Amino acid sequence: MRWYKTPLAAVVWTVLRIWLGLQWIEAGIHKITGGFDAAGFLKGALANATGDHPAVQGWYAEFLQQFAMPNVHIFNVLIPWGELLVGIGLIVGLATIPALIAGAFMNLNFMLAGTTSTNPILYTAAIILLFAGAGAYYFGLDRFTVPFIKGYFRKGHGKTAGITR
Repeated sequence: MRWYKTPLAAVVWTVLRIWLGLQWIEAGIHKITGGFDAAGFLKGALANATGDHPAVQGWYAEFLQQFAMPNVHIFNVLIPWGELLVGIGLIVGLATIPALIAGAFMNLNFMLAGTTSTNPILYTAAIILLFAGAGAYYFGLDRFTVPFIKGYFRKGHGKTAGITR
């Protein structure tokens, strides 16, 4: 067993995972209860895409202008609820890997939009936990659900019509 997947290392990963989950829950609840509107954030990001040294790259500004702004009502729901669900998943250790990927993806997009804040720290924590793999959820619900799901598909329950092994 690799050192980073040992029960002792898993204690460190669990503390980091729960801390990261709390950060996401706090951000999600703040947005859900505070009347979050992504339009102001997106306009600010677009304003940072101009000048001699833009904080937002042109290709990302184009994405914001052409896709995010016209669909801001979708982002007003996806961002706060996504943050809350990522936080819950990380705290209880359920769907840990998808939650880490989703959280890192949100952090990456916030950074691409020119927002630094805690995003690099949260992104780095998520990447470290992704490298820890199963060690990241050794003390979590995934320790039980992942083997169950793998066993379910190994027994052939996940086969689709016309596909054989």
